[in-house]
Amino acid sequence: MNILRKNLLDLFCQLAYRDGDFVLSSGQKSSYYINGKQVTLHAEGALLISRLLLSLLPINTDAVAGLELGAVPIVSSVSVISALENRPIPGLIIRKEVKEHGTKAYIEGPTLPSWSRVVVLEDVVTTGKSAMRAVNHLRDSCYVVDTVISLIDRKQGGKDLYQSKGLDFFALFDIEEIKERYKELENFK
Repeated sequence: MNILRKNLLDLFCQLAYRDGDFVLSSGQKSSYYINGKQVTLHAEGALLISRLLLSLLPINTDAVAGLELGAVPIVSSVSVISALENRPIPGLIIRKEVKEHGTKAYIEGPTLPSWSRVVVLEDVVTTGKSAMRAVNHLRDSCYVVDTVISLIDRKQGGKDLYQSKGLDFFALFDIEEIKERYKELENFK
């Protein structure tokens, strides 16, 4: 797993991390940006992510879920790899807005029994509000959600928000680790 993690860290540094002036979805200004989709939609990145996340899921996980758009490739790849590992775990996608036609559903994916245990997946956590929307919709649908797992924690309040809501939080990487490895790779150029 250490080799998988190192390879994934390098992909994030090479493909997703950028220095500059950016405005985040939270409205905050930042001197760096991480476009997670550059890695989550990359074939090798998706494989590495799904193998690593699958190893972090509690054994009693009934499904993985995430908010559209950032979590869609993560949820999908984890679900596919789980089937290949003989541990099939379905994926659920939570819409940002209720669908105005058909069933008008917030949650897309297989219908699971009430009280199924669902883990919310996220690409990059800043304030934590995006994943909390997914958690709240899942809980409103009578699912048990007690864990959020992110690829990267920007360490700007997300972990504290999750803990205040009774959620466990894990991240594959924190921002210091990304920045440190990015600088190392830049020095080798």
